[in-house]
Formats: sequence, structure tokens, C-alpha cells
Amino acid sequence: MDLGRHPRIGVWAAAAVLAAVPALAGCSADSGPDRGGTTTSAGVPAAPLTAVRAAAPAAPAVDGPADPAAAKAQVEKNWAAFFDSKVSVAKKAELLQNGEFLEPLLSGFAGTTDAAVSSAEVTDVVFTAPTEARVTYDLLLGGIPVLPQTEGTAVLEDGVWKVSAKTLCALVELSGSEDTGLLGVC
Repeated sequence: MDLGRHPRIGVWAAAAVLAAVPALAGCSADSGPDRGGTTTSAGVPAAPLTAVRAAAPAAPAVDGPADPAAAKAQVEKNWAAFFDSKVSVAKKAELLQNGEFLEPLLSGFAGTTDAAVSSAEVTDVVFTAPTEARVTYDLLLGGIPVLPQTEGTAVLEDGVWKVSAKTLCALVELSGSEDTGLLGVC
């Protein structure tokens, strides 16, 4: 995780470690006056470890979109449309990050026999930032999974959740197809 984007995580982690060290230093099965309790090196009863864990601040949840349910629905809908063979290249370009620049690449693949029977089914969406999500999906050819549980990313661009250019380029590499002459775009 990039601590530059979430500087408080480092502070919270340090606070949790500092809070746990005194309690752990005094923990021992044979410490304390009745041999069952824990004391610090100063002889003061230490808080149980569970109390220290409860008192330590929890790591913050990764910032996601303001409405995760609506964003997830849009990711799933747009992902399915992007991989739908019935959707035009122009519409697919609208659902692809920087699609206006990658439309020639999409056109090159649109005429292949695999493109005519391809589709995708999203199985999971996990938001990693307000404008990015990790998408797990099955890539299907003729309804049969050929790349099950594949991971890609969706990005929020101009208010629309789109398939990332990185995801498309990874698929281009996997295809091994060089007949489009556009692999340099990726």
C-alpha cells in the first residue's frame, strides 16, 4: 500500500506497536503476585493483551467510491458490455480507459473469430481506491470459460467505471496475436 496516499496508516501502526510493547514486555506465565496475572517491569498490573488490541486503532478501510453498491453495479454492467461481441467498437471504446486512443486496437480485434463469441462474467469487484477497483472475472468463448478467475482493473474516468487500458494490454499480450500490428500501443 502506498503510505503516501494514506499517511495516517503509518502513524496508526506505530501507535499500535508502541501501545503493545509495554504490555508484551511484562507478559509472562510466572509474573505477578499470584503467578496468574501480568505486570510491567515496574510491578504495575498490565492490561490484558486483548484490551491492548481493542484499544489500538484499527487500520482504516481503503477509501472507495461514495456509493459502493452503485459503483459495483456499473463496473459489472460496463465490464460485461465491453466484452460483449454484440457491442460496437465505438461503444467499447467509451467503456475503456483512454478508449479514444485505443479504438484502433479494439477494431483490430473486433474482426477475429474469437471476438465474435467472446464475453465476460464478473465474479468479484473490490475497490482499492475511490477511482480504482480490482475486478475478478471469467473470460468466456462461446459461453465456455477460457480464462477463469482472471484479474483486471476498472478505473473511474470522466464519471464512468471503465475497463483499464492495463487490463486490455494484458489480454493482448496473452493472445499472442501480432496480426493487428498495434501491439506497440500497449
